Parts: sequence; C-alpha cells; structure tokens
Amino acid sequence: MMTTSELDILRSEEVRAAIEQNLERNPADVALDGRVPHSSLVATQIKYLQRARRKLPSLYEARCIVPPRAFEQSSSEECAARKPIEGDSVLDLTCGLGIDTIALSRRFRRVVALERDEVLAEVVRYNLSLLGIGNVEVVACAAEEYLSVAKERFDWVYVDPDRRSDEGRKLVCLEDCSPNMVELMPSVCRVAQRVAMKLSPMFDCDEAFRLFPQSEVEVVSLGGECKELNILTNADRASIRIALIGQGEWSYEPEAMNLKPTHATFADSEWRYMLVPDVALQKARLAVAALSPYASFGAITATPLCVSCHRYRCRVGSMPLSMSSDTAPRSLNERCEAWVSRFRSAIRGSRSMV
Repeated sequence: MMTTSELDILRSEEVRAAIEQNLERNPADVALDGRVPHSSLVATQIKYLQRARRKLPSLYEARCIVPPRAFEQSSSEECAARKPIEGDSVLDLTCGLGIDTIALSRRFRRVVALERDEVLAEVVRYNLSLLGIGNVEVVACAAEEYLSVAKERFDWVYVDPDRRSDEGRKLVCLEDCSPNMVELMPSVCRVAQRVAMKLSPMFDCDEAFRLFPQSEVEVVSLGGECKELNILTNADRASIRIALIGQGEWSYEPEAMNLKPTHATFADSEWRYMLVPDVALQKARLAVAALSPYASFGAITATPLCVSCHRYRCRVGSMPLSMSSDTAPRSLNERCEAWVSRFRSAIRGSRSMV
C-alpha cells in the first residue's frame, strides 16, 4: 500500500517532471538511473502509467497517481462507462482507485465515494482535481461505519466488493467479500431504494437471482473476455441482460437460461460455418435462447476440429457472437469469408513447412 510520504513525493513538482521526462523509458532502466530523483518510486509510477494508457486513458492523459494494487483491482474505463444507472445522487461504497466513481460523476449530479484507506482516498481526491471533476465527495471511512450514521437518501447505492482475502486469495461467494452485501443490505436499503453491485465474472447467474429475485442481472464482456456480472436490485421485473461492449445489448427472461439444444444429429456437409457465441452468452447459458431467431442448431458428430459442441447455421444480422477482432463493422457473411480466407492461408503455410 502507498504511504503518506510516498504520496507527498509523487505530488511534488520535481517528481512529476521526472515522470513526464522519462515516461517512454523502460521502468527498469529508470529505477537504476541515479540522475532520476526518487528513481524507484518514479519507475513504479511510469510502469503503471504505461499500463494505464490503454486500460485507464483518462488517468494516463492527466498523469494521475496510480497505486499498483489499486490499479490491479480497478475496472477499465470502458466497462465503467457503460454502467446503466443515473440520477441525482449516488453513494459509492467502494471507491478504490475511483474509476467507477469517475464514470458515475458523469451520470449523477452528486457522488459520495467511500474509501477506508485514507491514503488512497487522498490519491483519489488529488486525481479528481487533475481531471477537473468537482461533484465527488470522497469520505475516508468504511461502508459499515458510514451507513451506521447516514441520514441522507440517495437515488442509488453502488458497490464493487473487494474479492481478495487478506492473504490475497480470490473470493467468489458474496458473503465472503468486503463489504458483505448480504449482511449489509438492510442498512443499504435505509439510504437508497436501488443498489447496483459489480461482482466477479465467476459469480453464478442463478445464485444472483436466488439472492436478489427481483433484479436485473447483467453479464458484461469486452473483446471476447467476460469482465463482470452486475446485479441491479428492485427492478420492475426480473431479467438477464447480455452486454457486449461496442456491439450491443440483449435482454431475456430468466426462464430463458439453461435451454438445451436438440440432440438430433445432422450432416456436417450441409453447414458452412461454425460460430462461437460470445463468452457473455456462454456464461449466462443463453446461447440457445439468443441464437434461435438467427440460427438452426443441433448436435454435431465428432470431427478433428470439434468434439461435443454445437454448430450454428445463421443468417446475416446483428447477433451476440464473438465474431472477429476487426474493428470495422461488416456483415456476418463478410466476416465469415475473411475467417475462411485466413484459415486457408494458415493451412497452406503449415503444409509448406512440412
């Protein structure tokens, strides 16, 4: 964890200038350079600012202070920006590095963010000033302590429970995380009617509905990787939503989960493409429900490329699929043709090496 003295050093003009001058260098070289003031501390900041360039571009551009552990536990800006909540005021129980807090500041008039680590809370205050954000109040205290005396009402409470034990072990069960939201819900409901919880992508969708029956459950993916599972409590109706950042969102009834494909076999020669549903669909067990309007599907006999899986025959259209790393939007057929071309080129290359 960062200390107060380290924070004071990183806020000094001398060290900020050193970080700026050496930002493109190898951090290991900077750490060994005797000409750089506080070279070890500067090297660590350069390392994490370089990593933040893609994950947290706003913090990188403003040359914010990035504590290593807080960086590792933070959301990406892309995931934080799509949180589907807004209103007049929100209470963030778990500020951390403040990435979700920053995103919430653009959707709410007022944000109160709690961070139990006083040094990290001061880091967030300093970073908010660099970013020009003035509608966030950072309070250095634990969620349990704040809620025990809170009088103010909020439109929403947002929480991203700490999913690491004191020994660094990953935690999945909601009751094991900090704060324990199952235990804390009565106190939370005294200050807000609705709660948004960000949980591990490993958290089970059925368990989410068991704990919070009248909720919207979201499974979020980015670039073919499942990033988070969100629970939005006290919804008008229970639903499960698949969010593929940059591609679209789809909502379903909870009953659509766990539908099974037919076990009838079919001739492989009739099918041209095998499409892989996005990881968010696989996580929520919604592939059959989601693809039914677009595809015919059934069990496929074992082949050298595919054993015990399912092959989908589809029409052109917008579908929640992990389709391509290409950024330019293209029709499904165009993308499939591009894959086939690349696959054939790879096969020809492998044969020429034999």
